[in-house]
Amino acid sequence: MPQRLYFLAAGALLLAGCAAAPPPQPTPQVDTDAIDLLFSNVPLTDSNIAPRHYSPAAGGALEARPGYLVDRSLGARGQNQRVRFIVLHYTGGDERAALRTLTESNVSAHYLVTDNPGRYRDRPVVLQLVDEDRRAWHAGVSQWADRSNLNDTSVGIEIVNPGYHDSPEGQVWTPYSRAQIELVIELTRDLVERYDIEPQNVLGHSDIAPGRKVDPGPFFPWQRLYQAGVGAWPERETVARWQRQLSQAPLSVAQFQRALAAWGYPLAVSGVMDEETRRVVRAFQLHFRPTDTNARMDIESQAILMALLERYQGEAAVRALR
Repeated sequence: MPQRLYFLAAGALLLAGCAAAPPPQPTPQVDTDAIDLLFSNVPLTDSNIAPRHYSPAAGGALEARPGYLVDRSLGARGQNQRVRFIVLHYTGGDERAALRTLTESNVSAHYLVTDNPGRYRDRPVVLQLVDEDRRAWHAGVSQWADRSNLNDTSVGIEIVNPGYHDSPEGQVWTPYSRAQIELVIELTRDLVERYDIEPQNVLGHSDIAPGRKVDPGPFFPWQRLYQAGVGAWPERETVARWQRQLSQAPLSVAQFQRALAAWGYPLAVSGVMDEETRRVVRAFQLHFRPTDTNARMDIESQAILMALLERYQGEAAVRALR
């Protein structure tokens, strides 16, 4: 057949096929009543296994909940603590404003230490605003080591303190009261013991959100907490040894960034002393050298960081950074 006639014949067949196509059919309706009937008639059976018998003593230990009881005598091995971190904050305002914010808005913390904590039978009283097994909203966008969103895994402690105000001479910070710090020590020591929290996981808000947050600020006495058994702190002799060593061969920017990240700070290794790195350095200094938070990679800051890594992560971790 000539090519032109072939195309004409094919076109005719196509048109014939289109003309013969059946009209579109209406969408069938689903019989929802029939489906409901089907699932309402799913068979159930009565078990032939005798129910577990509880003696009066065992029954008395059951936890009562609406409509049922809970047996908590058995425990799964495959579990761990929700709480792995303690995060300390200052409120940035007075007690009245703190209570209003922490109880009436979308911000919360597990505990609030007031200006001058109340006492009962010669013991200080802390305000608990959220149960420890529940998630408080105190950390915001945050990261430490391999964990982000630390609200999920931390206990948040707010301490009533206005923080700082600006003056012609710079930022003027407000000290904490002796009663506040004594109560914070008792509270954090209890939490560390109950949850087996590692020293390097006792943190400030500034540690987990560098640059975005600066609390609890340079007047928070981290060394005093360490002396009471809470948190991490470098040994003076080790810092001095590292200062002598680093004076001869200081860390490169990339090595310093790796060391900060190894300690837990959220920092990428770029080899450049950029703004992100300076924010992290200042957060580190707020915690471990609050008398000078210049955000620079000076020898003393390097020595403190290396002494911490050596003490809490071991010499192998230090060698991996060199």
